[in-house]
Amino acid sequence: MSSQKTALVVSAHSADFVWRAGGAIASHVKQGWKVKVICLSYGERGESAKLWRQPNMTLEKVKSVREQEARAAVEILGADIEFWDIGDYPMRISDEILFKLVDVYRELQPEFVLSHSERDPYNFDHPLAMHAAQEARIIAQAEGHNPGQNIVGAPPVYSFEPHQTEQCGWEPNTFLDITDVWDNKLRAIQCMAGQEHLWEYYTRVALQRGVQAKRNIGITAKRNIQYAEGYMKLTPTVQRQL
Repeated sequence: MSSQKTALVVSAHSADFVWRAGGAIASHVKQGWKVKVICLSYGERGESAKLWRQPNMTLEKVKSVREQEARAAVEILGADIEFWDIGDYPMRISDEILFKLVDVYRELQPEFVLSHSERDPYNFDHPLAMHAAQEARIIAQAEGHNPGQNIVGAPPVYSFEPHQTEQCGWEPNTFLDITDVWDNKLRAIQCMAGQEHLWEYYTRVALQRGVQAKRNIGITAKRNIQYAEGYMKLTPTVQRQL
């Protein structure tokens, strides 16, 4: 049995994991972890406007470009990736997909899970992906679901940062220092040519969260934090000491 630590990222669309969790992925891979990314869809309808403005564009062409971009990004970050192509705008989670995600939990045995905010009035695919991630996590703990399989424990669930934080009711309570892998994340971001308008935005977000992370370890601390990602931890922390 492998002793390698693992983590799971459930991404509604094929670029979401890059903007919002690329630093976490690169950082943990650098530390020797295995990180698996599940892209439920390519974001082919709702998040590919630049591609659709090109002449003679088709749905399959858009999907192909989106997959190529995501594969280039994930190669830089170092994670494993699966594309489930369940569609977006609207996205729907069938029992088949839900149980497939349960199987991923049981096979991977993740130490933690990253997905979207639980609310997002601008994109209903995002909270649906988080709902599926949470529901599959609970089913994967159930002894009566496919008896004989290895159940999972209770990996903590973190919500990564949505595009409109206040409107989504999202508040960061965890900051991850990604300074030493920022160059990797930026290179991965720049693979997302179909959404070039977000490159500078998520650079600013990383800088802002870096300032906040530094403030929360003390401004006199010698540790330099320039770039960070914010997360909202949705599950309680259990410790022997405070």
